[in-house]
Amino acid sequence: MEKVKEINNYVHFHGAPLKGKILMVASSPSVSKQTGWPIGFWAAELTHPLRVFQEAGYEVELVSTEGGKLIMDGYSNPTDASGYSANDVISLGYMQQKSFDDMLANTKKLTEVDAKNYDAIFLVGGQGPMYTFKGNKDLEKLFGAFYDAGKPSAAVCHSTTLLLDAKKSNGELLVKGKTWTGFANAEEDFADQAVGMKIQPYRIEEEAKKIEGTSFKVAAPFSSYAIADGNLITGQQQNSGAAAAELVVELLKSSK
Repeated sequence: MEKVKEINNYVHFHGAPLKGKILMVASSPSVSKQTGWPIGFWAAELTHPLRVFQEAGYEVELVSTEGGKLIMDGYSNPTDASGYSANDVISLGYMQQKSFDDMLANTKKLTEVDAKNYDAIFLVGGQGPMYTFKGNKDLEKLFGAFYDAGKPSAAVCHSTTLLLDAKKSNGELLVKGKTWTGFANAEEDFADQAVGMKIQPYRIEEEAKKIEGTSFKVAAPFSSYAIADGNLITGQQQNSGAAAAELVVELLKSSK
């Protein structure tokens, strides 16, 4: 079933018992073979969902593809000289908190965690996943374990590249028979034109539409758009993280 939601106001009172634990997975630092830029995770795709989860009363653990310190993509940093994300006050707020700095400082590697210990998984996007998530068998296995267990399994923006290859335990592509979304061709066009070069090594929408038996949908460029089809939840780009997180919370609430 397709569902698009706007931000809801969840309140978590200090001292209230936590409702569960959500695993977030981000890309470790890498270097783009296309641009030569240092790349990693997109700030808003971590902070906006994180805010939804924390305000809904969930504990969040962040892990990464290689473990260690995480670095946000430069253009996603609200203090970056480009001004590209200057209006991202949620990320800016988190960047003032020691707890957020500590979260990024020394992450576990994704192979060190067990899906049984969490209620949902959420993949953080950015430029890094196009290299560090694509073909990552360990991440495919971890994501598949959540999905096969019926737990909310979410990915946003370029992290949806994992779904081009991820399989269920029966060997079928996880997206077979599913409706999902991810970074759109129109958005890639905008980004390429903005910097004057081709940024990504391939395009998720193009690759997704080569897959038989799945439906890849996109909304207007850079609009908030998220889809829940069963326990698979996807968001189109950086402005869709909160909407995708809200769908995760809704599924968790309905499963209680």
